[in-house]
Amino acid sequence: MTERNTNDFAARLLAWFDVSGRHDLPWQHPRTPYRVWLSEIMLQQTQVKTAAPYFERFVQALPTLRDLAAAPLDDVLALWSGLGYYARARNLHAAAKRCVELHGGELPRDLDALTALPGVGRSTAAAIASQAWNDRHAILDGNVKRVMSRYHGVEGYPGLPAVEKKLWALVDAHVASPQLPDTRLADYTQAQMDLGATLCTRSDPACVLCPLQDECVARREGRVAELPTPKPSKTPPQKYAHVLWAEDAQGRILMLRRPPTGIWASLWTLPQADDADAARQWFDEHLSGDYAGAQALSPIDHAFSHYKLQLQPLRVRAESRARIGDNDDLRWVAREELTSLGIPAPIRKLLTNQGT
Repeated sequence: MTERNTNDFAARLLAWFDVSGRHDLPWQHPRTPYRVWLSEIMLQQTQVKTAAPYFERFVQALPTLRDLAAAPLDDVLALWSGLGYYARARNLHAAAKRCVELHGGELPRDLDALTALPGVGRSTAAAIASQAWNDRHAILDGNVKRVMSRYHGVEGYPGLPAVEKKLWALVDAHVASPQLPDTRLADYTQAQMDLGATLCTRSDPACVLCPLQDECVARREGRVAELPTPKPSKTPPQKYAHVLWAEDAQGRILMLRRPPTGIWASLWTLPQADDADAARQWFDEHLSGDYAGAQALSPIDHAFSHYKLQLQPLRVRAESRARIGDNDDLRWVAREELTSLGIPAPIRKLLTNQGT
């Protein structure tokens, strides 16, 4: 990496950001540590346009860190419902409680203390510190990995430890440049993310508009489409399951809270079984009714990060709830109460679209 690569990078990027960057994101007005932290967690697996309305609804309901810490987990998951990757919401809630216990109800400014919070890794901690307090820390999220890989011509899948180590060294060198003013760390952090999100995109990047095009190795060598190196392809396994959509005479739906770990942890969903026989057995153990008259609905296909799942919904009228007892994780829910629960997106879509 040449000296010009290092020094010109920040100056060119900030000049572009002042004119073309994103300055009206909801978490920027006002830009508080809590709002920055929440936005960074939401944006870990989600694009800005999707996250923005969830963010606004979330801070309206829980405007401070202490409000979040005091809220029941069910309320937090309900606010998050539909955003996906629900471990983020559970970690957010746990981290808020830890901040109340250990940091006086505030986010810690120390980078190590931030990184120790559930759901906050090295890059997220740096993004929070640089944007909330203008501290000098380098970030390396997905957008920045793509920019660095192309700008410096770094080969290899960025998720590999050796490649990631090389990228960290590059972003650390850039953020240490004396050409980057102490007063502009928040803007610099946002500018990197904006460049990757709007110009240096995964496909069809707008290189002719990029402020870094003159020094970009990938553009100079005609390798923009090759970098960053894609993740080695692997066909995800396909899994199948049945879900029971049981309704009682009042039209209430039987909902089951999943365990606190695993897929859809702590969310409310329809009872699930591995196959048709297991679904029938579960029904017989917990309910009574005309199971033979169960209606098979259209299958639901849902993709997780490491496998694909097809759910076969079975809609059935249940005549008794005598065997449900006092189980806190199994309860009848009126339709108007469904919005107050954290429900996985495919199950909520099923109940909404075929709820007549």
